[in-house]
Amino acid sequence: MRKVSVFLLFIVLFTSCLSKKDAIRTGQRYPAAGQQTYPGPSKGKPGKQSSQTLTRSSTAEAYIERFKDIAIAEMNTYGIPASIKLAQALLESGNGNSTLARNSNNHFGIKCTSNWQGRTVLKDDDNPDDCFRVYNNPEESFRDHSEFLLRKRYAALFELDKNDYVGWARGLKKAGYATNPRYAELLISLIERYELYRFDRSESPREKNRREEAVFTELVAEIPQEARKEEAKPTVAMTIHKVQSGDTLYNIARKYNLSVEELKILNNLNGESILLGQLLLVSK
Repeated sequence: MRKVSVFLLFIVLFTSCLSKKDAIRTGQRYPAAGQQTYPGPSKGKPGKQSSQTLTRSSTAEAYIERFKDIAIAEMNTYGIPASIKLAQALLESGNGNSTLARNSNNHFGIKCTSNWQGRTVLKDDDNPDDCFRVYNNPEESFRDHSEFLLRKRYAALFELDKNDYVGWARGLKKAGYATNPRYAELLISLIERYELYRFDRSESPREKNRREEAVFTELVAEIPQEARKEEAKPTVAMTIHKVQSGDTLYNIARKYNLSVEELKILNNLNGESILLGQLLLVSK
């Protein structure tokens, strides 16, 4: 009987090993329970998608790792600090978990304008069925955000050093980019919490002059179109809730027509506890 038991154990172990080898041989992967991955963008033709993925409940760290190179490339072209670009994207897309980011590749909540020729999607925001831009991939969203800022009212920002994230955060708020009175503080807080300033690069006076000349040439060319662009309320599809005494995740979620799980995903919360005065993103 002992020999039979040992023999049966050997058969079980041998079969298990074969199964694992088959999985490895075929490239099969076993995702963690509850995870759903979404294709990332391709660096090739628009609309194509690469094998790079983010989970449905993307964390801030995963989002930063995924998009830091795009933010740096945009910084080198336009002079917008990579830290500012990433902080705005994190805040306005809920770490990439917002409906607009997931379904429309719109990471900055940019709305339609009369000169927008691309695809669109309707979503309740300031008004029912507000019109938002749809992009083929996140790279298009990051580039369109840079071009969106090529307006006369943001012109002074491009004269700042491209590693001056404090100046950019305050300048965006002053220029009316967002209506939230704490918008600059929110950006600076995110940058310093995740040390996003490590992606910013200084530039020599000569480099700065060359970059400013190229950017202002493009900005001046955009001015004749600016009146039409201003027809739509600029960015930001973002609603913030400040935690008050007696608030719970459940009643906050219910107030904004969210599930508790969606609220936790949008704010990268692991538990149920929230703090008095804490700012929570409550728009999808």
